[in-house]
This record gives sequence, structure tokens and C-alpha cells, in this order.
Amino acid sequence: MHQAERGLFELRQGRPLCVTESPGGLTQPGMLLATVDTLSPKTLKCLLQVNADPLRLAVTHHRAKAMGLVNDDSSEDLSLKLDSEIQLSQIFSMCTTAGKHEDFELDIRPASVPEVSGLTLARIGRVLPAVVGAQVSQTLPETLAARLSSGSILSVTTDQIENMVADTRVDVTHVSDGPVPLEHAEHARFMVFRESFGLLEHVAVLIGDPEGWQDPVPVRLHSACLTGDLFGSLRCDCGEQLRGSLGVFIGRGGGLLLYLAQEGRGIGLGNKMRAYALQEAGLDTVDADRVLGFGDDERRYDAAVAMLRHLGVERVQLLTNNPAKVQALVDGGIAVVDRQPLFGKLNRYNLPYVKAKIDRAGHWLTEMLAGGISDK
Repeated sequence: MHQAERGLFELRQGRPLCVTESPGGLTQPGMLLATVDTLSPKTLKCLLQVNADPLRLAVTHHRAKAMGLVNDDSSEDLSLKLDSEIQLSQIFSMCTTAGKHEDFELDIRPASVPEVSGLTLARIGRVLPAVVGAQVSQTLPETLAARLSSGSILSVTTDQIENMVADTRVDVTHVSDGPVPLEHAEHARFMVFRESFGLLEHVAVLIGDPEGWQDPVPVRLHSACLTGDLFGSLRCDCGEQLRGSLGVFIGRGGGLLLYLAQEGRGIGLGNKMRAYALQEAGLDTVDADRVLGFGDDERRYDAAVAMLRHLGVERVQLLTNNPAKVQALVDGGIAVVDRQPLFGKLNRYNLPYVKAKIDRAGHWLTEMLAGGISDK
């Protein structure tokens, strides 16, 4: 495991991480960081013991805009000074609630390189992209130096993090597969793939005999949606699209569903629930994600391309309403010979979601919207 990946694991587990500017080493200045999402009283105490300076909160430019700290044209992550008496609940509220936070406008600066690296790890780890940090000078406090030397606190350089992020290649390893007869598709097989450079596992669901698949192969890239796929949530059309794609495959004698571990457009289940709470208060799905510090869509489809290549699929009929999926496969060298729309039913709960996907993300859903709201 690369050092940066170990750092990602440490942050997700709620442990502080020392991020130093490259070339690195314990004598280089940097930041001792912890994610807001996993911040505990113990970790907060550890940060406060580094030096007498106030702690700082680093947020993404998406979150900074939502807080009213920068204009819409800025793409700069920011760092804010925290009051010495601030409580954990206040820090968390500062990173998750809608509304302006002008109290910090007198002590705002661009996030440092270590802080930006910490935000990157938090985002990749699908926790809130916000980190609390203490400046680490070249003269380390004795306690911190001892923990760094013993390895109980990990040290990572900004170069190591940047190199991990810059390696955009996503390789997948075939882990296992087995027959899984489905209600309307008894000849189905599930194949599990694990990202060799990451923490995610994805599933390819093969309907019918691949030898008998049409050319181009009917394919659906489906990002996991616990609420819609499993429980039939009315907030989205994901579950209907999932079942609809299986129906298409069955009707055509087979097809391929790639079930991708990208809950909540890549922000994770916990943050998805936070976004739902913000939507209930009046925000659309895009702005809710931005309030939490995320971009409009954090998903990537490199793993899907790798899975298709592993399965020998080069030409597809893609079942999607999302232009980004089409472009991702084309960029990955997969021929999208045809595209078929896949609509769910419009209802009063998913209407704002569908409108936002059309207006904010350019999804091809106008026909679905024109169909009107279902009375069931």
C-alpha cells in the first residue's frame, strides 16, 4: 500500500495525519490534520497540543461559496481560523449547514498545500471534505515527535498525495464470480471486481449467455443507490432504472449491468443523507452537494471501462440518460454505437431531482418530465 493510501485510511479511521510539504521528512513544516467528519474530543485535544496557535479549518471552494466567503468565480480552497473555545458540534455545523458564515471574513487565507492535500484525501475517502489542522513547525513538540517516530501518527508528503491522485489509471482485479438466478433471469452471473488502487468493489451482472449477446452489447452503468435500488425510494428514479435495464436485457436475450460502488453520485451514503436533509430544506440536489463541499458529480467511470475490457466488450448500446457516461466510455476507447433512454416514473418527490438533473447536469430527461406526474 502506498504511503498516501495509508494516510487516507488513517483519516477515515479518525486518526490525525501529519502532512508535510515535499520533499518531506519530520523536519519539514506542515500540518497535523484530522477530518471534521471523524473528529473526536481525543483527536481535537491532540491537535490543540501541537502549539499555542489557533486551529484552522480548511474547506473546499464549493463549501466556501456556500458559506458566502468567496464569489462564484473562485476555485480556491480556503482556511479559516477557529476560536480557541470552539466545540465539536460548532465545527461540524460550520461544514454542513446552509447559510452564510461571514464571521470568518477577517481571518481567511488560501488553504496551504498540506491543507489542500488533506481535503483531497477526505474527498477521495468520501467523508466530509473539510479538515481541522494545527501548524507543525520544524521544531516539533516532544510528544508529537515521539508519536511520529513510533508510527502511531503517520507522516505523508504532499508529493505522495499528489502522485496518488495523478495516477488516474484504475485497474480492476477479478475477485470471484458465481451463478445468481434472478426472478426473471435465471441465467445470471455475478462477477466481483476490486480496484487494485483503491478501496472499492464493483459488480458485473451478466444476464444470459455472453456468447449469445447482441452486437452492440446492451450495457447499463449503474451507480449504487441503497435507498432507491433496495427500498424503492420515491426521491429518485434509480431503482426503476435498475429494474428497467434488467427488463431490457431479458427482452434482448442478454446484457451487462455494471453495478458501481458510487453511492450518492460518489459522495457516499452518509453524505447522501446529509444532502437529503438539505434538499428537504429547499436546496436542489446539486446545491446540496456543494453545501457539503463536493462538486456537482464526484463519480468516475474508469473502473467501468476496465471491467468492460476484462469482459472483452468493445461495442455497446448504452442504457443511460447521462451524457457523462457516454463520454467516459468513448474516452476510454469503448465504442458507444447506440444509446437508449431509460426512464422511471415522475412523482412529487422526485420531480425536483429530475428537474435538477436536466437543468444543472444536462441529462436527457425532458421526455420523462413531459410525461407528467404519476398519480400512483
